[in-house]
Amino acid sequence: MPTESVDVVVIGMGPGGEDAATRLARAGLTVAGVEGRLVGGECPYYACIPTKMMVRAAGLLAEARRVDGLAGSASARPDWEPVAARIRDEATDNWDDTVAVERFEKAGGTFVRGWGRITAPGEVTVATDSGERVFRAERGIVLNPGTAPAVPPLEGLKGTPFWTNREAVTATEVPESLIVLGGGPVGVEFAQIFARFGARVTVVAPRRMLPRDEPEAGELLATAFADEGIAVRTGVRGTGVRHDGREFTLELDTGESLRAQRLLVATGRRTHLAALGIGAVGLDEAAKSIPVDSRMRAADGVWAVGDVTGVGAFTHVSMYQARIVAQDILGDGTEVARYHAVPHVTFTDPEVGAVGMTEEQARAAGLTVRTATTEVPASVRGWIHKAGNAGFIKLVEDADRGVLVGACSVGPQGGEVLSALSVAVHAQVPIATLREMILAYPTFHRAIESALDTLASG
Repeated sequence: MPTESVDVVVIGMGPGGEDAATRLARAGLTVAGVEGRLVGGECPYYACIPTKMMVRAAGLLAEARRVDGLAGSASARPDWEPVAARIRDEATDNWDDTVAVERFEKAGGTFVRGWGRITAPGEVTVATDSGERVFRAERGIVLNPGTAPAVPPLEGLKGTPFWTNREAVTATEVPESLIVLGGGPVGVEFAQIFARFGARVTVVAPRRMLPRDEPEAGELLATAFADEGIAVRTGVRGTGVRHDGREFTLELDTGESLRAQRLLVATGRRTHLAALGIGAVGLDEAAKSIPVDSRMRAADGVWAVGDVTGVGAFTHVSMYQARIVAQDILGDGTEVARYHAVPHVTFTDPEVGAVGMTEEQARAAGLTVRTATTEVPASVRGWIHKAGNAGFIKLVEDADRGVLVGACSVGPQGGEVLSALSVAVHAQVPIATLREMILAYPTFHRAIESALDTLASG
C-alpha cells in the first residue's frame, strides 16, 4: 500500500481539529484532515448551535407567558415545526457537512472521509469506504476524536429507542411525556425546552442539579423548574428500563417507577482511545483522557485537543487549544495553555454561567477563601425586569492575594454578565481595582458592584 506524505494529519475534525487543520493549511503546510462523521463535530450539528436555537424558541414562549401584569395580555401556542425546520435548514443543512468540507479544502487542506488511527510513530492509517489509506506525517499528528454520549449499563436499556442529545436535536415532534436521565447541562437544557413546548417532564439525577456548579445554582434551577411544572428527582438512580412499544418505564433505586413516552439519556460523554491506536506512540489506551503539556503535546510528534484532553468538554476550550497547537507546530508561538479561568454557561432560564473555581474547589485547593453573594431580584435591573428575574452573583476570592479565583452568574443574561467576571478571574485583577470600576446603570452587570461591596464588608 503506497504511503502518502503530508506535513500534518489531523484525526478528528471537531471544532478544535478543524480550526487547527485550517490554520496549518493556511500557513502553507500540507494537511490531511480525517473525519468519519461530520466536519465541525458535535457542536454545530447536535449540541451548541441547534440546542441554542431550541432554547431561543422556548424562551420566547416563556416570555409571552410573562406579559400579563407587565404589558397587557398575551397567549402563545407552541409549535415545534418551525424549530425543527430551522435546525434542519439553517443550522445543520440537514446534517450535511459539505459546506464545512469545502471551506477546509479552500483553505488548502486535503479532506479524507474515514476513521484514522496511529499505526506507527508518524504514521496514520485511515479506514475509508473504498479501503485503507496510509499517511506519513512529517511534522506531526493532531488528535481531536471528540466524544460520544455515554450510555449507562442499565438493565433493559440496550435495544430500546431511547434518546441521546443526537436524537433529541433531530426530533420532529415534542413527546407527550419525557424522562430526562441526568441533571447536568445537557439534561436540564432539554428538560426545560421540551417542557415549554408542552411535554410533561421529569428529571432524574443521582446527585444534585448541575453538580459541577455552585450548589446554589442547582437549587435555584430546581425551584425554577418546579414553578414551570417540571418534576425534579435528585439523589435517586435508575436501576432498570422497560419499553412496551409505546412507553418507557424507568425503575428507581427507591423502588418507584416512572413512565413516559420518551427517555432522554444525558449521563455524560465517553471516548474510545484504543480506536486511535495511541499505544503505538506509548500512550495508555485504557485511560479516560490523553494527558498533554501546556502546548498540548501528548507524545513526540503528537498533539491532542478537545474533550479528549480532559480539561472540559467545551467548544471554546477545544478552539483555544487548537490555536496553541497550530502555533507550536509552526514554531512561531509562545502561548501556553492556562485553565484557571475557563468559563461555561448552561442555557436554561435562569441562565447559569461560571468561571474558575467553585467555593468548594477553592477550599480544597487550600486557599483562604472569602465569598459574597448578591441576589439579582434585589438589584435595580432585576427589580425592573420583574417576571423571570431569579438569579444571583457569587464571588469566590483568594483572600491572601485579594483576587477573584471564581464566580457564578445566574439570572437573565447570566452568561453575558459572566464576561466581566471572566476577565477579572483571568487577569487576576485586584479586588480593590474592581471596586473602583464604573459599571453602567441600570444593567444586570451592576449587581457585580453589590457583590464586591459585600465581599469587602465580609
